[in-house]
Amino acid sequence: MPAESVAGGPRPAGRPDQAPPAQPAGPAMPGGAPVGAPVGPGRPMAPLRPQPPAAHHAVLCVNAPGMAASGPDGQLRGHGLHGFYRHGVRVLARMELRLGGMEPLPLLGTLTSAAQARFLGAVRLPGDLDPDPALTVERLRHADGVETVTVRNTGARPARLPLEIALGTDLGPVAEIAAGHRPPDLPGQVQSAGLRWTGAAHSAVVGAKPSPHAVLAGAGVLRWDLEVQPGARWSVELRVELESAAAAGPRPPGGRGAGVPLPWAEPEVRSDDPRAVPLVTRSLDALGGLLLADPDRPTDLYPASGAPWRFGLAPADALWAARLTLPLGTRLAAGTLRALARRQQLTAAPGRTEGLLPGALRHGGPELPPSCTATEATLLFVTVLAEAWRWGLPRAEAAELLPTAERALAALREGLVDGFVTDLSRPAEDRSAQPVPARAEVQAQAHRAALHGAELLEAFGRPGAEQWRGWAAELRGRFRERFWIDDLSGGRPAAGLAPGGRPLPALASSLVHLLDTGLAVDGGRHESLLDREQTRLLAQRLAAPELDSGWGLRTLSAKSPRFNPLGHRGGAVRVHETALAIAGLAEAGHENEAGALLEGLLAAAAHFDGRLPEMYAGEQRTPGCPPVPHPAACRPAAVSAAAAAHAVFALAGVRPDVPGGRVLVRPASTAPLGELELTGLRVAGEPFSVRVSRIGVAMVEEAPAELQLVAR
Repeated sequence: MPAESVAGGPRPAGRPDQAPPAQPAGPAMPGGAPVGAPVGPGRPMAPLRPQPPAAHHAVLCVNAPGMAASGPDGQLRGHGLHGFYRHGVRVLARMELRLGGMEPLPLLGTLTSAAQARFLGAVRLPGDLDPDPALTVERLRHADGVETVTVRNTGARPARLPLEIALGTDLGPVAEIAAGHRPPDLPGQVQSAGLRWTGAAHSAVVGAKPSPHAVLAGAGVLRWDLEVQPGARWSVELRVELESAAAAGPRPPGGRGAGVPLPWAEPEVRSDDPRAVPLVTRSLDALGGLLLADPDRPTDLYPASGAPWRFGLAPADALWAARLTLPLGTRLAAGTLRALARRQQLTAAPGRTEGLLPGALRHGGPELPPSCTATEATLLFVTVLAEAWRWGLPRAEAAELLPTAERALAALREGLVDGFVTDLSRPAEDRSAQPVPARAEVQAQAHRAALHGAELLEAFGRPGAEQWRGWAAELRGRFRERFWIDDLSGGRPAAGLAPGGRPLPALASSLVHLLDTGLAVDGGRHESLLDREQTRLLAQRLAAPELDSGWGLRTLSAKSPRFNPLGHRGGAVRVHETALAIAGLAEAGHENEAGALLEGLLAAAAHFDGRLPEMYAGEQRTPGCPPVPHPAACRPAAVSAAAAAHAVFALAGVRPDVPGGRVLVRPASTAPLGELELTGLRVAGEPFSVRVSRIGVAMVEEAPAELQLVAR
């Protein structure tokens, strides 16, 4: 939960998808050596890292920059991820409740919203002959550090017994906890109506209302002697707070704050498929729990990447989430774009390219090189700005951000190696002397950024639009010539191109980015790097069982000898890419394939209570077997939450061009969700509502009066 998860910043060691810049082009073993590195008598094996705590069983409530995690019984035992956190510090590791010396029998432990959890337990009174428990204990926990405990007596006689809450903390950083380390507990001290623990840089305080009857500092116990009459209840509120010593350095981002509205409209969804409504509402609720306020301008909100492992700003993830929620308004995009513009590399520096946005390397799986999220974020900035402007971002706000987009385009212009884009974060001399493979999705992102950049430059009277259109056309020609692999099934795009021009034949979900051509003038689509027939062949591959698990797209073909259903890039299902495939296939006219993937995503969401994690296992779907959670997945994750909602919005086919004064509505004619009604979308900042019938015909029921409606 670092304040900023960007290049050069802290990163949890337990995350498998983070690759340090010097990492070879492949995944690492637990000890850090690359796969295939010799071990044995001639080379000692690196020590194994501790096992990182699994988060998939935790009840995790999130309200950035705070979160709380426990088991379904509600007890914080100091194990694994358990605790209250704030700004990346575990403020409280233990909060174990006993009533009459007994732990309540767990009955319920669930999220009531992204930020709050409810736990319910039962306790039998000593000597009670009634078979039904007389006491219930309810715990309402908020990610901000407040927990309310309520004891209710439904029995026939008074309950006289002690309530004890044992507390403790290590004030450990989440990066160490993610790596499987457990610092020792700190000694507690009595402070007014609670306890205090002091560490090197932080202090933790727990206060209670009403005050406890006894405080045992050595044992870390707060005690109340209760007498609860029949039919009565008694409550105590515990508040966990973090105090930090004054220190130089950047201020951490804050939360959205009480009373600050969400940076998007809250839509109303109605559908024949009952799974669509909870998927959208709970995904947006999860995304809201990840919102951070930029410390340099608190009115600018952006999403943290995900909890618990990447609870800070990851520029590429923040931009994806902002882009995928544009149907709900442009405020999140505007805040994210402005926050990232303040972090752009403005001058050349050793090992850095001018115009680049920050970002770390991420492992690419067993058959592909690492992906550079700095390159992805830099290219995506241009696309998000252009599309936000099409959705109605005010011209003055877009103009303010245009210089940042121009610098990003300049970094792209200088980033070619052998005609293709690789890793913009490497100095030009390194890219030439030690070339790395060019990934297919990076070419798609660069091609889209060039076309979006050309539109922005032309619209705002800046030079260079035609040069960027020509650059994109040249890249398109090179890609179709060199990235295509012919085979007996008709052919498919290569996932990458090795130095020297050898195609990398991995069949991976990252190819869906070739379908994401972006929003263009008059609501149209930009030309793809693939021609029409190549797009059809790619659609067939995506729909085949080797990639479609039945729960969504695997990141690597099940036919690969390196396939691992739990590999984050070796076979697991990533929600983001499955949603991009659904939207891209539908827009390209391959609606049956899109519908099959949507069915898998909805089925998986139902098993995850509508709150899809970042990824889950790519095992084949079979009757009676739910999708298998991934132990290292963020849940919630900003990109998967936004993508899940986007998969539903995309079916309505709303494609605005506010500067051009029109909105194109082109829904999926197969109507995979049956009748679908979306109320409360935003175009040009005004409400926009559309209903799609069971035969795929759209009717716009509310729209800004100044926009011309076009249906196809």
